[in-house]
Amino acid sequence: MAPAHVLVPLDGSPLADEALVHALNTFDCRVTVLNVVAPLDSGMSEGGVLEPGDERQTEARSRAEEIVERAKRRAEEVGRNVETSVETGDPAETIVEYVEAHGVDQVVMGGHGGSRNELARRLLGTVATAVVSEAPVTVTVVR
Repeated sequence: MAPAHVLVPLDGSPLADEALVHALNTFDCRVTVLNVVAPLDSGMSEGGVLEPGDERQTEARSRAEEIVERAKRRAEEVGRNVETSVETGDPAETIVEYVEAHGVDQVVMGGHGGSRNELARRLLGTVATAVVSEAPVTVTVVR
């Protein structure tokens, strides 16, 4: 059964951009692009290395808004519309929570490339691996 609502988490990486293209080319349904801003005190953000501060959080939020707006423009170029969202939290947890709260029935996301072997977590990426294992819906990982 074809999905009615596809979520494409974007992090600004080339593979995330490929995931958006894949979703737009594959699914003729509602598409939402999501960027998750990791809190500056989390290990997934620069705050794990640098001192957190309001200026850094504002810069991270601005970058997130740029990422989803760029995705919106890219979709418009191919005659599609996408909804956009920027959330704050742990990326994997926030993606799964978004799926559950917004009636998403398919996730399309980028993973980290490389040859397949026992290091699947490293190859797919920690966020993609967590979403694949925790999401209650089908997850397509674009590599």
